[in-house]
Amino acid sequence: MRRYGQIIQLKPEYEGIYKELHRNPWPEVNEVIKECNISNYSIFLKDNLLFAYFEYEGMDFEGDMRRMGESEITKLWWEKTDPCQIPISSAGENEWWVNMEVVYHLD
Repeated sequence: MRRYGQIIQLKPEYEGIYKELHRNPWPEVNEVIKECNISNYSIFLKDNLLFAYFEYEGMDFEGDMRRMGESEITKLWWEKTDPCQIPISSAGENEWWVNMEVVYHLD
């Protein structure tokens, strides 16, 4: 199992919409996330920054993320959530959510 932390900015004017979407996520989206070997997934918000934490239990992270991105239900969900977000300034050219470095973990 591998742990991931990711960060992205939330457009302040979309905070209510973003929270409402995640209060009632589409069950099919949750299923795709699970099918792509992601568990223990949480998103936190503070000062217009979204922090995501999840655990990945598969063998091909890039392949699973590609499969998630090709899912029609995921594409529809992202049409709702992506306008709410802005990549952080250090994001790469094609990077949306930016992976963070693990600097400490205690089991």
